[in-house]
Amino acid sequence: MGEMIIEQIEDFGLSKKQQQRTLFSKIGIIGCGKDGQNIARIASAYGIEVVFIELSDDRIRNAYEQLDKTLDKRIENWGMTVGEKKLILSRIKGSLDYEDLKDCDFVIEVIRAESSARKITERKEVFRKIEKVVCKDCIIATNSTTIIVTELASELEHRERCVSLHFFVQSPDAKICEVVKGLYTSDEVYERVLTFVKLVNRQAIPVEESAGLISIRLYMALLNEACEVLMEGVGTMSNIDTVWKIGFGMRFGPFELADILGIDKVNRWMENLYSEFGDPMYMPSPVIKKLNRAKRFGKHVCWGFYKYDEKGNIIGTTPLATERI
Repeated sequence: MGEMIIEQIEDFGLSKKQQQRTLFSKIGIIGCGKDGQNIARIASAYGIEVVFIELSDDRIRNAYEQLDKTLDKRIENWGMTVGEKKLILSRIKGSLDYEDLKDCDFVIEVIRAESSARKITERKEVFRKIEKVVCKDCIIATNSTTIIVTELASELEHRERCVSLHFFVQSPDAKICEVVKGLYTSDEVYERVLTFVKLVNRQAIPVEESAGLISIRLYMALLNEACEVLMEGVGTMSNIDTVWKIGFGMRFGPFELADILGIDKVNRWMENLYSEFGDPMYMPSPVIKKLNRAKRFGKHVCWGFYKYDEKGNIIGTTPLATERI
């Protein structure tokens, strides 16, 4: 028998330069709170590698814990298997270093700030940090609904690659995503973002650049009117929600939805919209301000318009008309 010849299989493979990367094979997320976790889970479920940037190891650990709980609920409701959960989590990596974004095709900013002015300043700084480490073809986006992406992109070198998109955290399985083309956004970049939305099985809803987009502008007006009806004594909190759910076939009533989104977040949205348009329709209702000042921020703190138990079930309402908070 002749001598066996052994050759390295790598010699016959493509070099890294020759290998073609799949479009949106890896994305980055800045901030992995509730919104960031939702985007990370959705992208990972469709085979996309995700790296998220947070400010501390504690926040990274908390993001993993929350993702774990969310996926466990899906398993309990027969929405996925244990194997699928492990696969999703294996594609998600947390980091403190922006350098880990350098090979991403798409980076989405999803930070949360305490005030409107600080939010714009922080987001601009985040956009600059992203641009320093990613390639020139990487798309940079914000998930913000009330901040104009053109303003965020205005100080970047490659402004044409910036867009805005909005995933619906209040209903994570809603199969739509609002997509906004800014003043600088190129047609090519916008089309690539529409492709990304299709890849994660969402219907893209094109929206002209406007604070609040479609969803938040409509909901803020609805919530303020619901608060007005409540203050006038026309109906109770639970009855107003019931009319909206059963009468109009909505999944949540206006007060329930505010608790899910977070009263602090709703209050900031309203302030941003009022600042942008100057329309009293968007001015935060005294009821919203009252809850916000009392730090009754909603479901995640077990107290907002409603009171909740540790499992998130409603156990009572906040008597706003009579209670001092």
